[in-house]
Amino acid sequence: MLRELPVSQVMTTEVLTFSPADDVRDAMRALLRRDVDGAPVVDGGAVVGMLSTSDLIVEEARVHLPTVITLLGAYLELPSSKKRLDADMEKALGSTVGEVMTAGVHSLSPDATVEEAATLMHEEGVDRIVVLDDAGALVGIIARGDIVREIVREFDAVDGE
Repeated sequence: MLRELPVSQVMTTEVLTFSPADDVRDAMRALLRRDVDGAPVVDGGAVVGMLSTSDLIVEEARVHLPTVITLLGAYLELPSSKKRLDADMEKALGSTVGEVMTAGVHSLSPDATVEEAATLMHEEGVDRIVVLDDAGALVGIIARGDIVREIVREFDAVDGE
């Protein structure tokens, strides 16, 4: 049952990781070779961010231009769209993993339940969560696919009875 199943039983333990100084093109190739959508970025043993395919796609995507409105003959740029343009430009120009990664990560302990992982993914809108031991060292990663695989196993077990 997912409510009681610890993350340690479904997480991936052979985790692909990157350094902030790694080349973005090499990182893209490594993600493709391993057939994963993202991986933690580790600096000095600490997880400092997450590199995902969505971070990398920005390099090839069109930059979102700021939204401009006209009010009484004046042109006003919406602040949120200006921030998005700035962020897109920074990522598009980045050449290292540290420049394009998403800083900060969500983490759980190996003893957390799969239900807790699924809840955190849903609430925070993330696709993967790093699993850290008590000392803060990376011991695994759990992704949405790992949880779906476990749900299917439970369905199959019930159907097989």
